[in-house]
Amino acid sequence: MEARSVDTIPIGEQWQYEPKWDGFRCLLVRDADAVDLYSKSGHKLDRYFPEVVAGALALGEKNFILDGELVVPVAGRFSFDDLLQRIHPAASRVSKLAESTPAVFLAFDLPKRGKADLAVRPLAERRPLLEKFAARCFSARNLFRLSPASAKRKDAERWLASAGGGSDGVIAKRLNLPYQADNREGMQKIKRYRSADCVIGGFRYGEKRQVGRNVVGSVLLGLYDDDGLLLHVGFSSGIKTKDKLALTDKLETERQARSFTGNAPGGPSRWSTKRSSEWQAVKPKYVVEVSYDHFTGGRFRHGTSILRWRPDKKPAQ
Repeated sequence: MEARSVDTIPIGEQWQYEPKWDGFRCLLVRDADAVDLYSKSGHKLDRYFPEVVAGALALGEKNFILDGELVVPVAGRFSFDDLLQRIHPAASRVSKLAESTPAVFLAFDLPKRGKADLAVRPLAERRPLLEKFAARCFSARNLFRLSPASAKRKDAERWLASAGGGSDGVIAKRLNLPYQADNREGMQKIKRYRSADCVIGGFRYGEKRQVGRNVVGSVLLGLYDDDGLLLHVGFSSGIKTKDKLALTDKLETERQARSFTGNAPGGPSRWSTKRSSEWQAVKPKYVVEVSYDHFTGGRFRHGTSILRWRPDKKPAQ
């Protein structure tokens, strides 16, 4: 179940409010002695969070599905950078991080418990059942916590005003609706800043070289339309100098003849020089979250800032 971005907190008795956590959305499925963790993109996360798998096996129930957020607490806040480090190919590295910076699962929904399909019930019924589940199964000794919820708008406003350190806004959910994967109207998100998840469809080389070679100067951003066409919507040049060599290697290996299938980047503009106007198409496989000021006419009116990479999301999302 995914949320639609809105600018203001919705008002009414039909809404429940929750903090919007800055982590990896995760569906946790336990079936007897098997535990599976799924990201929003449907990718398996089990191998990256062995401590959460072990924690799920230690809970008192053997058959359930929890919807929640994976976060990594560091120094009293949730660190997205430390969370990203967990997506590592080396099992030894993952094991070390699981021990030094264990992840926590923040539960906010219970679509299934035992043989009962709770997804068909409205949130007004699911939330009390989740609270009872958490009271019975969660403890201070395990890595599972109940995410707070409130029907009071003042709590939502307080969460939005204090966003940071692991949260970036508020989620509003319709109390009268069942768990619906295809209905974004039943769940809305409000952030303190305006951001969008975009696909990297290409890049331009910058004017300055590093260690005798050309490096990325900006990445070209795309979004899919309703027909599945990847449209060019803007760019981001806010890339740290220390990251440019590694990013160049990463994107150059994905170069191909074409990426944007709808409108594509044009030639030189006020922010590109003659040499950098030529752009390189790459396979649309990487997703980044960017912050922006204005989006009109199908594109960002100004350059965007990359907030973070989103390996947990598919480009089509």
